[in-house]
Amino acid sequence: MGLIAIGAGIAVLTGMGAGIGIGIATSKAAEAIARQPEAKGDINKALLLGCALAEATAIYGFVIALLIILSLGGK
Repeated sequence: MGLIAIGAGIAVLTGMGAGIGIGIATSKAAEAIARQPEAKGDINKALLLGCALAEATAIYGFVIALLIILSLGGK
């Protein structure tokens, strides 16, 4: 059971990477809007798309962790 928990923990770490990525993207978008306010709409569209893709990687990691626990946890 110990190795299963370690594997699931590593899979869940993708959420940390996604959080860091979304934070960096948001800060850069805020800087871009401050420098060029007329491009706010385009910047927001790109930011939302990037955040959605980053969040998807975190969800994939969570799903993999659940699969590891549920499929190997009972053995």
